Amino acid sequence: MISASPPLPNEVPTYDQGKNGPPREAKWWYSTFHTVTAMVGAGVLSLPYAMAHLGWGPGISFMILSWIMTLYTVWQLIQLHECVPGVRFDRYYSLGQYAFGPRLGAWIVLPQQLIVQVGCNIVYMVTGGQCLKNFLEIVCTNCIKIRQSYWICVFGSVHFVLSQLPNINSVAAVSVAAAIMSLSYSTIAWMGSLNQGRAENVSYTYEYTSGADPVFRMFNALGQIAFAYAGHAVTLEIQATLPSTPEKPSRMLMFKGVVGAYVITAICYLPVAFIGYYAFGKDVADNVLENLEKPSWLIAAANLMVVIHVIGSYQVFAMPVFDLVERTMAKTFKVPPGILPRLLVRSAYVAFTLFVGLTFPFFGDLLGFFGGFGFAPSSYFLPCILWLTIKKPKKFSVSWLINWVCIFLGVFIVVASTIGGFRNIINDSSSYNFYS
Repeated sequence: MISASPPLPNEVPTYDQGKNGPPREAKWWYSTFHTVTAMVGAGVLSLPYAMAHLGWGPGISFMILSWIMTLYTVWQLIQLHECVPGVRFDRYYSLGQYAFGPRLGAWIVLPQQLIVQVGCNIVYMVTGGQCLKNFLEIVCTNCIKIRQSYWICVFGSVHFVLSQLPNINSVAAVSVAAAIMSLSYSTIAWMGSLNQGRAENVSYTYEYTSGADPVFRMFNALGQIAFAYAGHAVTLEIQATLPSTPEKPSRMLMFKGVVGAYVITAICYLPVAFIGYYAFGKDVADNVLENLEKPSWLIAAANLMVVIHVIGSYQVFAMPVFDLVERTMAKTFKVPPGILPRLLVRSAYVAFTLFVGLTFPFFGDLLGFFGGFGFAPSSYFLPCILWLTIKKPKKFSVSWLINWVCIFLGVFIVVASTIGGFRNIINDSSSYNFYS
């Protein structure tokens, strides 16, 4: 039974347009751009690499299954946003506290959400630095080559400035640009692969170094695909920016925007995954842009587009973290909001993600590890658990069965991809020259 606990302080009446909560002035299409920016990130470029470890049949099946499952679970979150009359659950963990109680709910949901947000920001540090490096080396072949770690620092320095913007609505323009960039570089990735054609002696059978290697690599590939569906961690925060009235509740506006985002996601993901694997087979890089050779100006443009996109994506995932930390400081330590606390908290967070990205720049392995450990729970099965707890569908009904299937599949993805990603990070770090 759900305890009849009173609304939490950060839950405001459904039709209060922001007096006590976040500004609720966003248009429905803001949710499309924010969702695309949050979801279609660096992970799309590793999808051919994931396909190389899964093969045609399992790879295609899991790609399509993930798209359907995560659209269903994001629909659940959108419906649960206003599941209590007069209350809006503006944050993922607030919904968890309502379902499981204030203490248990926070421990169940908040760590998973933070892993997604912080994990994305770490990976985006690595991606931004890699693509900046690739861009310069393509456009200036005679320039002195600079270490990748330096380029990661250059990318990170941008966020010391952007992180001082007040809230997620403040990065709307960046988010729009990022969403356009994601569609553009995804198109370049699959069209470039198609134009280059199948590589000579292309093979779709992977050569493994040991008997256990194919299993671990396959597990890691599941996590890489799970990483590509990371938008759920900020779905409720995005929905919280939308207005809501009895005639047009926010769930209608939000789902309209999310459907548009998922159409764009399919246009980005499926051609890149399938055509990239078709063109390069088992030899595809963990960033498919690295396999493309011509035209050089277009490959350089794609790398620059990735940089612009992950700048926006970093902020979409970081803003909820900033909000959480600053509110916690204000409540626990009685620190009033202001320029100095914001500067210290946000700069420290950017510095932390920058340091971890510099230390462990294993793009493909990080995708698999974070995809399984953090992203799969929040995107694949935690919304189903919340739905079963709050909505209580009849046992063995269609809704009940679908949710339990998603839960079992999601738990398997978590266990398998976490093990695979962690093993591969250890394996790859043994031969890596750190801070190179």
